[in-house]
Amino acid sequence: MNTSKTIWLINQYSSTPETAMGGRHYYLAQELAKKGYKVYLIAGRYSHLLRQPKQFSEPYLLEKIDTNFSFVWVNLPEYQEAHSKQRVLNWFKFSWALTKLSSVISNRPDVILYSSPSLVGYLGAKYLANKFKAKFIFEVRDIWPLTWIELGGHSPQHPFVRFMQWIEDRAYKKADFVFSNLFNAVEHMQTRGLDRDKFHWIPNGISLEEVTHREPLNIDIINQIPNDKFIVGYTGTIGVANAIDDLIEAAKSLAKQQKDIHFVLVGAGKEKEDLVNKVKSLGLSNVTFIDAIPKKQIQSMLSCFDVCYIGWQKNSLYRFGIAPNKLPEYLFSAKPIIHAFSGKGDVVELANAGIRIEAEDPELIVDAVIQLYSLSDSERHEMGDNGKNYVIQNLDYTKIAEKLVNVVLNDED
Repeated sequence: MNTSKTIWLINQYSSTPETAMGGRHYYLAQELAKKGYKVYLIAGRYSHLLRQPKQFSEPYLLEKIDTNFSFVWVNLPEYQEAHSKQRVLNWFKFSWALTKLSSVISNRPDVILYSSPSLVGYLGAKYLANKFKAKFIFEVRDIWPLTWIELGGHSPQHPFVRFMQWIEDRAYKKADFVFSNLFNAVEHMQTRGLDRDKFHWIPNGISLEEVTHREPLNIDIINQIPNDKFIVGYTGTIGVANAIDDLIEAAKSLAKQQKDIHFVLVGAGKEKEDLVNKVKSLGLSNVTFIDAIPKKQIQSMLSCFDVCYIGWQKNSLYRFGIAPNKLPEYLFSAKPIIHAFSGKGDVVELANAGIRIEAEDPELIVDAVIQLYSLSDSERHEMGDNGKNYVIQNLDYTKIAEKLVNVVLNDED
């Protein structure tokens, strides 16, 4: 293996575990660095997704993370909320700042990966790839501008949408490789002119090192979890988009049918207060809300569940697939999963790790809960083990890094 290669991963919204959640590109960079590649992960120093944004005054900050792995922060202005005009301006500022990266990174890139959702940064990233004659990967995690058109109601003829569409089409044509963590994204990409041979599904994964070194739950958290019930659990954002309202409706139905089943919802979210009030108004004693916990404690929490739940609204874009970070975590926990999802590329089905039902139907959730409750412990364990084995074999970031290397660099190593 030629480990003198240098890889630049560019994602304006990437982070470290200290500033937010770390996530896909952070763990991918770690694994590539372990293989001996020199890896630089480039992101904006401020976004609405960061919990603790970096503070510095220089144009760039190079932070050494580990041997062969450095994080490069691009200084960007702060803004008030996700729909701020400054956020859009930051796309252009970030793209321009990319063109000057050679002033802070001494190692010339052999491979550059640029990741959406922002399409504007593609322009700066592709400039770099052309300048250094590097192989170029365009990665799609959210399909823009289609998301704006189908969900935001924007006209395809709007000047900015047309500009974004031009970038997307050009990226598919000019990239050496096109990656996506959306299983069926290629269906859309081919309508925009992509050569299918360029496409590779590179899923979201899990850091085995992180999940196997889990932190224990605090005693005050443990005391909130009933120890004599069949627990249906959820961890993540508490909101309508995550179909928590449907789960509460299912809990309402089950409160009359089955006293041994209890729902534990762990997390925060802007709709949480309304949902807590709904539970109170319904007089439900079979639902417990627990505040968000550190990511390193998630596996300890999942070990307290008998079943994990994840749900979605019906969304036309899900025909291309979904890529929540939560699913690999659930699968690794070796607990059976109820997945309320109306779309394609369901990993729970691929892994045979639970029950897939249509979205937005609380009665189907009730049926799935009863079905899993009625199984023997060994039958539930078999489902859970299927999920854990699938993660270890397919979604460990070590394996995902190997897949990237095999696709992009195998002909040279």
